[in-house]
Amino acid sequence: MKFALIGGTGYVGSKLLAEAVARGHEVTVLVRDPLKVPLDEHVIALPVDVHDTPGLAAAITGHAAVLSAYNPALPRGLEGARSIIAAVKLANVPRLLCVGGAGSLIREDGTRVVDAPDFPANWKQGALHTAEFLLLLREEPTLDWTMLSPAEILTPGTRTGHFRLGDDHLLPTPDGPTRISVEDYAVALLDELDSPRHSRMRFCVAY
Repeated sequence: MKFALIGGTGYVGSKLLAEAVARGHEVTVLVRDPLKVPLDEHVIALPVDVHDTPGLAAAITGHAAVLSAYNPALPRGLEGARSIIAAVKLANVPRLLCVGGAGSLIREDGTRVVDAPDFPANWKQGALHTAEFLLLLREEPTLDWTMLSPAEILTPGTRTGHFRLGDDHLLPTPDGPTRISVEDYAVALLDELDSPRHSRMRFCVAY
């Protein structure tokens, strides 16, 4: 499959790129600095600013899907999120898959993870912006979108290929916060790319 990856050099994006290459996909990586993208015969890197909607639309035209590892917590983050949605529609790309956050997942008591009193203060604004990105997607009447939220703790680790999938609710765990490695997060999102099961939905992944 030939797809475009927004933010393929970041914390999550780099693992998505590695997983995609391992599966034999053709990837167009859209980043500010293409020189940071690892060289590979299946990878093309293009300099793109997500806030440039026409330029982004031109870069993604002709791809089967767009994977966005864009972080809405960045400055002008929600502007970038809106631009990505607009560009996908303008370019008539069939699918948009987005990296989400754990902050908007629902706990057993009905509250969001981000609203807990002990939620880290330095992560809160980013979590709220990512939750807003999800709301923007849900307002789209026809766009075929998917967002994958990770567990509460997302750290570098091992690619096992074994994990649980859920919906909008935080997956239960017997003790402590939920966890997932970035490598297995990438597996879950690329599985969704290869075999769609969550069209116009947010789902989550955790061990």
